[in-house]
Amino acid sequence: MNRSRSEVVFKEAEKYIPGGVNSPVRAFKSVGMDPIFVDHGKGSRLYDIDGNEYIDYICSWGPLIFGHSNEDLLEGIEDIFKKGTSYGIPTAIEVDIAKEITEIYPAMDQIRMVNSGTEATMSAIRVARAYTNRDKIIKFEGCYHGHSDGLLVEAGSGAITFGEPNSPGVPKGTTKDTIVCKYNDLTSVEKAFEKFDDIAAIILEPVAGNMGVVPGTPEFLKGLRKITKEKGALLIFDEVITGFRLSLGGAQEYFDIEPDLTCLGKIIGGGLPVGAYGGKKEIMAMVSPVGNVYQAGTLSGNPLAMHMGLRTIKKLKENKKEVYEHLSNLGERLEKGMQKNIDALSIKARVNRIEGMVCFFFVDETIKNFDEVKKANTDMYSKYFKGMLDRGVLMPPSQFEGLFLSAVHTFEEIDETLKKQYEVLSEIQ
Repeated sequence: MNRSRSEVVFKEAEKYIPGGVNSPVRAFKSVGMDPIFVDHGKGSRLYDIDGNEYIDYICSWGPLIFGHSNEDLLEGIEDIFKKGTSYGIPTAIEVDIAKEITEIYPAMDQIRMVNSGTEATMSAIRVARAYTNRDKIIKFEGCYHGHSDGLLVEAGSGAITFGEPNSPGVPKGTTKDTIVCKYNDLTSVEKAFEKFDDIAAIILEPVAGNMGVVPGTPEFLKGLRKITKEKGALLIFDEVITGFRLSLGGAQEYFDIEPDLTCLGKIIGGGLPVGAYGGKKEIMAMVSPVGNVYQAGTLSGNPLAMHMGLRTIKKLKENKKEVYEHLSNLGERLEKGMQKNIDALSIKARVNRIEGMVCFFFVDETIKNFDEVKKANTDMYSKYFKGMLDRGVLMPPSQFEGLFLSAVHTFEEIDETLKKQYEVLSEIQ
């Protein structure tokens, strides 16, 4: 494929933007190539500025559950533009979407809109600390909750230690109250509670979507719910990725577990910037202007994002059975086809899937935590990514990111993808 225009634009971008991109994974650095630059998307396809067409399995990292430029979702957005794009004053549509979300998620009596997943998780943790009057939080290796200082941590040197900053610019003092435990390992959590009596909350992705796709086991998730109730700590589900995607009611509906606080994003903006956090009324009463926990944002509840999110949620509600069955069936077809290719070629690889979220790992063992994820062969993934891209299939440009299916992907596209995957794996093995 010719990507000469993308190459030129990237060189220009590097002059003015750090690394030439506004989010690290877009740089394609982990797959050893320069990024493609998109011109437009339609349905399940992306088109770059060189005119190349790709089956898109990124879907903007999750929010495009109805694909690109969906006409049903875009209907009426011009009217919003004409009225105005931002006011700094309440609008009725903020109430409409809050009502829809809280009706679907029983764990949330009230919800506060913000502008990103990072804002949502940062704010939820602040509320949890205020509500419990405790400082420490538990997070898990491999779970990503945005780039706020206290969450950019990795495990310390001991089995149960405070996290160490994993980004320059994060003061050690900022992470002194963040305890890092092992995902899908309830014992590590129990030991943390034995050691510390002032843990405010546990925050986790119930299905980790930032170390590939690694589902929490039902035993692990239910164990976290049990121990937090016993110890008086709050359980925070970061459902920025899984909310409305794993099921209409997210991972908490899927696993039948009700957290104390929930963080949302992605789909509730329909492709526009958004985040939200919510919980029971007594917890959310801590938030200003009712309570003293301060959090604010000029663009929070922006009418354009609220329009796209509200129409997305309503479309999901109206087509719930059809959409989620289709996503699950697509995912199953892709998973089984990938496994067939692995077996036929004796490739050392593993497929992780939950509904319409899939990850292809170049590792020959079960993946259930970050230690096992780190064993994946990133050089092989780089070759795999390039081979698929050259054949018109856009996979995540990192071994440690999952792929997302949409309601507009077809079984024919899955079959085409599997055929091309077999060709690529045959070449690189």
